[in-house]
Amino acid sequence: MLKNKNNKAIWNTRIKRKTSTFFQKVGGSLNIDKKLYKEDIIGSIAHVEMLFKQKIISFKVKNKIIYGLNKIEKEISKNKFNFDKSLEDIHMNIEKRLFEIIGNEAGYVHTARSRNDQVITDVKLWMKSANMEINRNLDRLIKSTLKLAEKNIETIMPGFTHLKNAQAISFGHYLMAYIEMFIRDKKRFQHNMESLNENPLGVSALTGTSFNIDRNYTTRKLGFKIPTNNSIDTVSDRDFVLDYLYSCSTCAMHISRISEELIIWNSDAFNLIKLSDKIVTGSSIMPQKKNPDLLEYIRGKTGVMYGNLFSMLTILKGLPLSYFKDLQDDKEIIFKTHDTIINCIKILNEILNNLYPNKKRMLELTNKGYITATDLADYLVKNHEMSFRKAYQKTAEIVNYAEKKSKQLGDLKIDELKKIEPKLKEDVLKVFNLKNSVNSKKSFGGTSFDNVKKMISKYKKII
Repeated sequence: MLKNKNNKAIWNTRIKRKTSTFFQKVGGSLNIDKKLYKEDIIGSIAHVEMLFKQKIISFKVKNKIIYGLNKIEKEISKNKFNFDKSLEDIHMNIEKRLFEIIGNEAGYVHTARSRNDQVITDVKLWMKSANMEINRNLDRLIKSTLKLAEKNIETIMPGFTHLKNAQAISFGHYLMAYIEMFIRDKKRFQHNMESLNENPLGVSALTGTSFNIDRNYTTRKLGFKIPTNNSIDTVSDRDFVLDYLYSCSTCAMHISRISEELIIWNSDAFNLIKLSDKIVTGSSIMPQKKNPDLLEYIRGKTGVMYGNLFSMLTILKGLPLSYFKDLQDDKEIIFKTHDTIINCIKILNEILNNLYPNKKRMLELTNKGYITATDLADYLVKNHEMSFRKAYQKTAEIVNYAEKKSKQLGDLKIDELKKIEPKLKEDVLKVFNLKNSVNSKKSFGGTSFDNVKKMISKYKKII
């Protein structure tokens, strides 16, 4: 594309026959990678500044190129840029326009650089911003979750195992469990920055270059930490893409889990929560319906993100070194995944701000299923020198008796309890109190109200 008088691609000097229209359509990536225009221009400016510093190009050429690139950036940002799909991608479109603006000096912009290292540099710069954007949105989600948890420290609900009533917990404690997950998600995205902070620019097509370039200079200019170590690995590496897609998939899985629970809890069978009309939809035939469609939407999108991760793994699994056209698909996968995870986080945040626990129903359900049985077993161990296994057996006998009599444990009289375990005294009845049950779990990380308050206070200071 040296003079580019006929809008031909650079390789038309070598490739004599015109590329078929169909191949231009399927082989081009402009509609996808034009999202990288800012990163491409930033990378090109750093590159030409380095070329001037190394006395590879003149001061005049450097300034003309930077002037042209800045003008192109303004044109694109103001929607005044004419994209040419025959030129395949955003990188060639920018270079073509640079020729139109400054003339033949534009040909120096690609000195000591290939599209291979150029594209990976652009993608890494974009992904650094993407990781930070996700974490900013996770911070908002965590704050909303903390706010809801703080309002419900003393809201008692059943904790489930196998979706059966297990032990009494604080609803605030339940919400704090997801905060732990979202914080781990944040750490994963932060960890991704390590591999993203290796600068690919300067490795050229796959071998490096014979020009006396300074990769440490471009590393500093572009905000990377170090240059990559091996030119062959650099142009074929997509580990950082996999890390990102895995992090998004794990975060989506956490979002899907809470969505699934809230969908169940919102059902008429459970009726543990209510959703504002802002975040539900109706039915086309049943006038009474209020459906949790947004929760179902974000639960479903998890499958899409899993698919994107496995698509990238499959693309990479059989590729010899170094670059192949297969790798072009990474950008579409990355961009779609990013848009999806951002939407899912924002939607869940909106849902949590419009969710209300049915405290009466939560307490009612907690009173079912012999939920304080473990408290009774613990009481026997502490107060009557029993091993836990013996206490477990005694408690099971008491549960069987209560079940036979169609009573809850808290409904049993001390005389009934003493028939099974004569050592029991009146104070045993306190263990059946749900608030006492919750507050007895004082071990670090437990569900007692004081513990939950401390954890909320801790994370409010951190986030």
